[in-house]
Amino acid sequence: MTMKPALFLLLAARLALGAEAPTQLTAAPACPHCQEGAAAVATAGAAFSKESIYQIDARFTDDSGRSFTLGELRGRPVVLDLFFASCGYACPLLVSDMQAIRAKLPAGIRDRAAFVLVSFDVARDTPAALAQYRAQRSLDGQWTLLHGDDQAVRELAALLGVKYREEADGTFSHSNIITILNEQGEIVHQRYGLKGGLDEAAAALAAAVK
Repeated sequence: MTMKPALFLLLAARLALGAEAPTQLTAAPACPHCQEGAAAVATAGAAFSKESIYQIDARFTDDSGRSFTLGELRGRPVVLDLFFASCGYACPLLVSDMQAIRAKLPAGIRDRAAFVLVSFDVARDTPAALAQYRAQRSLDGQWTLLHGDDQAVRELAALLGVKYREEADGTFSHSNIITILNEQGEIVHQRYGLKGGLDEAAAALAAAVK
């Protein structure tokens, strides 16, 4: 996997600043809009901005088994979270908060937004396991659930300032960060922790729509 120079500088800057990572840790169907966006991106062939996380060339697999790159999300505002499906506490709260952010959006923006979950449990959260999670949480077509290899997930986590580690019992300790991306995949807002900040996150997402 290659990292473009501009993205390398972005990552280096985030690491130098410590990415403002929170101290709180816990042990604990393909989207038709995205497909349309992917076709538009392929047709346009335009370069991503120098601060877009979509510059990474990592490939993921969604819960339908389809190969997926983050650049397919271009053109839509995005609410993004790294999680693991078997988490018993923090991750369900984060998903509920993402649903609450969605409910706070004006209808026109709500229909355009993408809600993305990327698992850092690369061994157990297979596409089939993520499909089961989708069904359990009744997540509709605006949600994209992604599985990637360890390198892809760690690269994305570093760009987002998310820290995680696997514990001896197979659970994960992890940062609790919901990230808002604008239509170009640039970070415009991050909500840290498990309480509050939903109005601010929804406002940041609405402001990111041109």
